[in-house]
Amino acid sequence: MSDRIETRCIHAGQSHEPRTGAVMTPVFQTSTYAQPWPAQHTGYEYARTQNPTREALEGCLAGLEMATDAIAFASGLAATTAVIQTLPGQARVVCIDDCYGGTRRLFNRVFAKMGVNFTYADLAKEALDQAIPEGTHLVWVETPTNPLLKVVDIAAVAARCKAIGARLAVDNTFATPIFQRPLELGADLVMHSSTKYLNGHSDVVGGIVATRDAALAADLRFVQNAAGAVPGPWDTWLINRGLKTLAVRMARHEENGRRVLAWLGAHADVARIHYPLLPNDPGYAVAKRQMSGFGGMISFVLDGPLARAEKFCASTRLFTCAESLGGVESLLELPATMTHASVPADVRREIGLDDGLIRLSVGIENADDLIADLDQAMVASQG
Repeated sequence: MSDRIETRCIHAGQSHEPRTGAVMTPVFQTSTYAQPWPAQHTGYEYARTQNPTREALEGCLAGLEMATDAIAFASGLAATTAVIQTLPGQARVVCIDDCYGGTRRLFNRVFAKMGVNFTYADLAKEALDQAIPEGTHLVWVETPTNPLLKVVDIAAVAARCKAIGARLAVDNTFATPIFQRPLELGADLVMHSSTKYLNGHSDVVGGIVATRDAALAADLRFVQNAAGAVPGPWDTWLINRGLKTLAVRMARHEENGRRVLAWLGAHADVARIHYPLLPNDPGYAVAKRQMSGFGGMISFVLDGPLARAEKFCASTRLFTCAESLGGVESLLELPATMTHASVPADVRREIGLDDGLIRLSVGIENADDLIADLDQAMVASQG
């Protein structure tokens, strides 16, 4: 597709509804489809298998990620589950050490019991030939990671995977296809929690996987139908509607994020900032090479004990203390006690996740108002 990504956000995978000419894809709220003769149908037979609203979403995301196919699921973890379910028995998976707590929980407490072998490595630092040994079936990467915003060289990991016959899956939730397209860098799969930036309005849960590999797409499509973790038509309609403004929202998220970064960088009580496009960030060189920008995700360490970080998060007025991210409204959370509470404390320390680390999802409100809110919370947390 030759259209630029702002155009693809609105038109990829979309067509006017043929019977009425409806410009927007309707919500096809049905569980089954009429068959004029047994086993003869129009291409639609049962909504777990096919739904036109879901197909519009899948077509749009495939267009944004420059994929040939995209497969939608009921949540980001359902999408992750489907990827693991395409692997052979006793498969070996290497995962980035700093990943979403729910991903680590799924891997360690669900699939490990079924014989899948998981190892964790800092793929932003370690030698790839050692971190990704022969016999690996899948490498799972988040970049930037959650919540430390580490940056992994996708092309380098893809080259290692190709050399040993492994697949590379990249969770692109934080960057979105607006700022990063992993398939173009050699990844086999790209996954999104579409709950986040793709939808952008904090009113739906979803996940989606895109690929250029026809055989892999067929395997994922089979799992989608056979395991049944499909999103409902209203969910897919909401995400598809959100995608239409993704480009303009991401531009505002980044603009506001930069303003907040400048304020944090000048504050004496901020011990450390994680943001990949800061020149002093360890991932800066790779980020500049493989990303065209970044949105509103910022992590920083507040000077002082855990209790101060907790009080800071409870003192904001515009930033809502809540899990999730990527909505138009600003959110903040304390990973050690919220999104990553299921990660053992010793593991959190090992990967560098401080108790005082606060993750911001900077929304699209007025930046001056957001900074004023952070400032008053900073003062409140000192008492």
